Amino acid sequence: MVRDCMIACPCWRMEGGSDRSRRPLIRGRDLGEINNYLHSQPPPTRIGKRPDATLIYETAPQDLRPIILSGPSGVGKGTLIQRLFDTYPGTFGFTVSHTTRKPRPGEVEGVAYFFVSPSEFSSLCSQGALVEHAYFSGNYYGTSKQTIDDQTSKGLAVVLDIEMQGVQQMKANPSIDARYVVIKPPSFEALEKRLRARGTENEEDVQNRLTQARVELDYADSPGSYDKIIVNDDIEAAYKELEMFVFGPT
Repeated sequence: MVRDCMIACPCWRMEGGSDRSRRPLIRGRDLGEINNYLHSQPPPTRIGKRPDATLIYETAPQDLRPIILSGPSGVGKGTLIQRLFDTYPGTFGFTVSHTTRKPRPGEVEGVAYFFVSPSEFSSLCSQGALVEHAYFSGNYYGTSKQTIDDQTSKGLAVVLDIEMQGVQQMKANPSIDARYVVIKPPSFEALEKRLRARGTENEEDVQNRLTQARVELDYADSPGSYDKIIVNDDIEAAYKELEMFVFGPT
């Protein structure tokens, strides 16, 4: 069945690791945990702010096209996304991904993920319902255009943390009109230092991430790959630059 799915849906592969690196990592939580939390909160009626945040913009972004953040592992994407959501609650939205992975304890259908069989995933692929998809650590993951449209229809700006291959898939899809942002380290050496400082991976994992980082950074340097390039040399400066881009004129 999985083999049939691969034929119908030419997904790119990511080897090793777990699905926690497949979607936004925010304070140690994966997408399922984040969505469980967001859906448990009452819907806000206006833009608020966290007590320690400086609220620069009082209205939602003028441009509600999806915001696609990409960049190597360890570059700080999760921190930047978390800050956007914390500073402007009720302004941004996550999509719920489809996966062939089995539900974990506490995960709710349609909140953590849409849990589907390999054949159902294959059908979604063949119908062109998925704007990006991947085969990762024995399971399929994908984002449907419908889930993006559902969030946009609520007046929310959708934020997606997607790897380079997913960015390429979305840019090749004529039905997707999005804004693409890449977060880069100040240098490759700085990125390696950050990865090692985390102390969460063995040497082989670090080397694999560094190898992938070179590919992603080379792609980021290609003209027209992204609408905005942000170098995260200082998290405060990087956040302000991202905030200005997100809320800036169309």
